[in-house]
Amino acid sequence: MNTFLQQVVNGLTVGSFYALVALGYTMVYGVIRLINFAHGDLYMVGSFVGFTLLTAFGGMAQHLSGALLIPLAFLVPMGTVGILGVILERVAYRPLRRAPRLSPLITAIGLSLALEEGAKLGWGASFQVYPSIFPTTIWRPGGITISAMQVLILPVTVGLMLVLYLFVQRTMAGKAMRAVAIDQDAAQLMGIDVDALIGLTFLIGAMLAAVAGVMAGGFYSEIDFNMGFLIGLKAFTAAVLGGIGNIPGAMLGGYVLAMLEAMFSGYVSSQWSDVFAFSVLILVLVFRPTGILGEHVVEKV
Repeated sequence: MNTFLQQVVNGLTVGSFYALVALGYTMVYGVIRLINFAHGDLYMVGSFVGFTLLTAFGGMAQHLSGALLIPLAFLVPMGTVGILGVILERVAYRPLRRAPRLSPLITAIGLSLALEEGAKLGWGASFQVYPSIFPTTIWRPGGITISAMQVLILPVTVGLMLVLYLFVQRTMAGKAMRAVAIDQDAAQLMGIDVDALIGLTFLIGAMLAAVAGVMAGGFYSEIDFNMGFLIGLKAFTAAVLGGIGNIPGAMLGGYVLAMLEAMFSGYVSSQWSDVFAFSVLILVLVFRPTGILGEHVVEKV
């Protein structure tokens, strides 16, 4: 029973990372039908921006209140990576919006490699140790290990997801975003600034990825330039599992995939957990390509 409960805790933690990154995938796909394979690397950049900020403060960390430093460690990467996401959309994706779908897909892969190699040049190829500013308290109720960082991750993630869902469902900008997702040309005829809404979509997705990157740095304590590649694929799998283009589906898919992985690692083998995760992707694509909450959509010619 202890093993089961421990894997539930681990699954909720890792699922938070998957879900935050998957939201970026699903938002971009829902609006412009693009699989942004560079999105996982925005998670990596966010982690490194947080690392640079906290390293720069260095000795000042002891004199600054955690109530000030921790929000700063999130807000600066969110702003930086959000702007980077908008720039990538403006420079790389917008000129290809009317191009055949293979062109932006190849561009996304190229951007992913460019971000990884840029991070390797900027921060080095070695693992970097994340500055310790987050709470390090550990509790062991009933033989289960729960860290203060895990307690922080879940409410932050759920809170951001709830804010995003309310934003998309209840605000005028969210309604305009949904209109653009349904028909860009009709939305433009109704006076909606399509380019601005697509830029906003990239901004929000990149900011969420940055939050996940900072929390992952604090949780795992080590980061490297290649850390976005695997989680990008896992988050894409989560988005497909939940129903890509569906915001609640991305949240659900992230937690379901992480929970399945955690149970497989705990009861079968941790060495084969990645194989299991991508096997789930294949099975979903074969038997339910629309995902858990996805709906059948008629393609516009």
